[in-house]
Amino acid sequence: MMKQRMGSMMEYREYRAKISYDQEDDIFVGEVLGINDSLNFYGNTTQELKEAFHQSIDNYLELCKEIGKSPEKEFKGTFNIRIPSELHRQLSEEAELNHITLNQYIKTILQNHHSYAL
Repeated sequence: MMKQRMGSMMEYREYRAKISYDQEDDIFVGEVLGINDSLNFYGNTTQELKEAFHQSIDNYLELCKEIGKSPEKEFKGTFNIRIPSELHRQLSEEAELNHITLNQYIKTILQNHHSYAL
């Protein structure tokens, strides 16, 4: 029978957390990634850590609902990229020639490069 190793990441409800081990306190510590709100949790065992992670996310989502705030997500589908102005111009011209927006043109390039079918 193969043993499964716990990775340094956990996922739950589209949230990811980085896991580390605190040798001084002898506990596992988790930190939810990609959001401005600070969500941290811990556990003495992997099962405790998993339960604390789930509870942390569930509590966060419930609190957001109660106060009328949209919960943050790590991957929103948007990001900024800095490119040379000449490249920006060239890409914009190509988009115009193809009768699409620059955003659509860049998305097509990325999908074709990585073979993603979105």
